[in-house]
Amino acid sequence: MTYHLAIGDRAYSSWSLRGWLLFEAFGLPVTCHSARLYSDELPQLLAAFPPAKTVPALRLPDGGTVCESLAIAEELASRHPEAGHWPADSRGRAVARSLAAEMHAGFAALRGHCPMNLRVSYATTDVPDPVRADLARLEVIWAWARSETGAEGPWLCGGYSAADAFFAPVTSRIATYNLPVSEAARAYVAAQLAHPAFRRWRAVALVDGADQPSYRRDHPRRDWPGPAPLAATPVAGPDSDNAACPFSGRPVSHVMAVRERRIGFCNAFCRDKAAADPEAWPEVMALLDPR
Repeated sequence: MTYHLAIGDRAYSSWSLRGWLLFEAFGLPVTCHSARLYSDELPQLLAAFPPAKTVPALRLPDGGTVCESLAIAEELASRHPEAGHWPADSRGRAVARSLAAEMHAGFAALRGHCPMNLRVSYATTDVPDPVRADLARLEVIWAWARSETGAEGPWLCGGYSAADAFFAPVTSRIATYNLPVSEAARAYVAAQLAHPAFRRWRAVALVDGADQPSYRRDHPRRDWPGPAPLAATPVAGPDSDNAACPFSGRPVSHVMAVRERRIGFCNAFCRDKAAADPEAWPEVMALLDPR
């Protein structure tokens, strides 16, 4: 049984991030097919996912297509109830679905003024009143969700749910543009940035293709506010401590240096995504910290 997911640039496609998290964060395997936004690649890719007109789009094992991230969430929850996309209790489930639906349809000012860009973080940015209104609404519904469900951990409805996957892109916007939110909201943003699946997506986003110039903003920059990555550097030569790539199992051809070790990979892309954030990848950490 194989799912196929069409996605756009990982650094910029917030909708693609949401669709992918519905698999990765819930332990469901998927094969991704990516295309660069605003290029001929995207319609060519989507031709294989009819009648999709944008990403994400999902091709089911039986050949059918599901378009739009909210529909993907519901279809996966129906097919894999054990994965836990929605809270098990009816009250929490109703709250989580309400949150996901509002995020799916709303917050146009925030989306438009602060497009997702996982490659930078700005120290300051202008925040017009419509964006402030969207931020205030986020504060209201996040607090409401915790009150309704009695959530005490980092997530909105108890355990990590599809609602949290839906808010991952908007929390990345808060991080990228250093938007003014409460301490409680900042704690939620921090939890999202530290989530292992999000870290893996961002690690790939940092090395996956060229910058999209339309996303560039002339604001002062700061360090990314998420977990600081373990320092790793690509190095020349194939000599490594491991003979096989931790991702593919194929022979080593590209190497990175980390913790005075040389970890090898089967190609430059595998190496570079690992070097961007080694701790995001259990396969890499198993080589660095064998038990």
